[in-house]
Amino acid sequence: MTTPEALHDLPPAADRRNATRTVGAAMRRALATARDREAVICGDRTLTYAELGDRLARLGGLLADLGLRPGDRVGVLGANCHRYLELYLGLPSHGLVIVPLNVRHTAAERNYALSDAGARVLFADRALDDLDPDLRVVDTGTEYETLLAAAAPTEPLREPAEHDLAGIFYTGGTTGAAKGVMLTHGNLVANAFHFMACWPFTPETRWLVVAPMFHAAGTIGALSTIWAGGTQILCPAFTAGGVLDLVESHGVTATLVVPTMMDALASEQTARPRRVSSLRWLSHGSSPAAVELLRRTHAAFPDAEMLHIYGLTETSPIVTLLPGEQHLLDTPQARSCGRAAVGVEVVVVDPADRTPLPTGLVGEVLIRGANVTAGYWNKPAETATALQDGWFASGDLGLLDDGGHLFLVDRAKDMIVSGGENVYSAEVENALFAHPSVVEVAVFGVPHERFGEAVHAVVVLRSEPEDPAAFAEELVAHCRATIAGYKVPRSVETRTEPLPKSGAGKILKRELRAAFWADRESQLA
Repeated sequence: MTTPEALHDLPPAADRRNATRTVGAAMRRALATARDREAVICGDRTLTYAELGDRLARLGGLLADLGLRPGDRVGVLGANCHRYLELYLGLPSHGLVIVPLNVRHTAAERNYALSDAGARVLFADRALDDLDPDLRVVDTGTEYETLLAAAAPTEPLREPAEHDLAGIFYTGGTTGAAKGVMLTHGNLVANAFHFMACWPFTPETRWLVVAPMFHAAGTIGALSTIWAGGTQILCPAFTAGGVLDLVESHGVTATLVVPTMMDALASEQTARPRRVSSLRWLSHGSSPAAVELLRRTHAAFPDAEMLHIYGLTETSPIVTLLPGEQHLLDTPQARSCGRAAVGVEVVVVDPADRTPLPTGLVGEVLIRGANVTAGYWNKPAETATALQDGWFASGDLGLLDDGGHLFLVDRAKDMIVSGGENVYSAEVENALFAHPSVVEVAVFGVPHERFGEAVHAVVVLRSEPEDPAAFAEELVAHCRATIAGYKVPRSVETRTEPLPKSGAGKILKRELRAAFWADRESQLA
């Protein structure tokens, strides 16, 4: 990927109008403004923007050598590394469609995504069995480097446009089977601009990629950092000590983590402090974080501005942001997801007829903006249900306050109806999170002869209690002191092993409740 040397090297005016809002536009700007600056660091490998641009141009030649054409879908499976970033940028920039694959998925789940997307090539960092014999597999280690070195630098065969498909991102499936979320170039660019409107991305930004890059959260800051000419440091696998070492050694200024990571980082920094004053921005998302966890995190990283992000794969992913969270811990807004990002609209409606609701009333959260998905791949019925009049139905239940802060109370499918009363699992989870021994919690409904459903909690503790039954009773008593009796868990299961999660770090409640609803009729998917 090179910069044009003359006006005649630029695409026609009509194409240029669209090309300014494409994935490739970010690299073109970086090449024009930051060629010799560090673009990416992964282990002992550092690439400047000039070097990254050359590799992206050669990737175009490699893709052509593989017989790929604009619009073809290409799977990518692997840990965070500079090659993954190259494919994330290069495939869409050369007019192809990236299909990131969850490394935690089973072979059946992986093959479903590849088949559903119609992928012709798979780039993978590991050997795989049970693949379609017609699928060309490229090892992203030695083979990738050999092919890249032999390829001629090539410009895109056709400059992508804003509305062209950039990627198909398969959802984590927290409520059912995975769906391929179609994100366009315009969607990804809108997300980058929304992020840049809230955070000061500059050439001095050193963004640490901790979340897996196969998920939208893992690449949430990729284009924003490139547009600013900043540097991305890639973490292949999360360990609290390893992340803090990267912050210290590379002067990391910003990152995004999920609450379980944040808990581990706060504990590690408290126990074995590193020099982390460079970290000025610490964002978190994927699932709600308890206020007590936020307090511990702020104490461990006092120089960092804290930011809560609510987002979805279908929204590329940013929907709302709550900056300066550390200053709000004693206010009701600390439990909110913040306000809609610049360029994004959020309303709360009656799920029955989509009538907008007044502030303070719980309903379904709808989202509109340039970041909203074009729909679900090969699923026109699901697309028509989720997208109406430009609004995306999130499936989340929430309310807005007078200041426009969004408070999430549950997934629509996770709401518990017990004895005729609606119980929002998030409220019960917040009550349990306030107990100092609780690390993770999932609350859901289980069958009950009298009430239809009963509130059940699965709680991950910091250490195994001497008497699990007695400790479960303690947790119930703790809840009873803070929430209404009908919301208090009727049963509590304690454990020390982590809860099952999607690639985005969201707890898979359907896996936890499956045994309770086996052979029963239930609307809980």
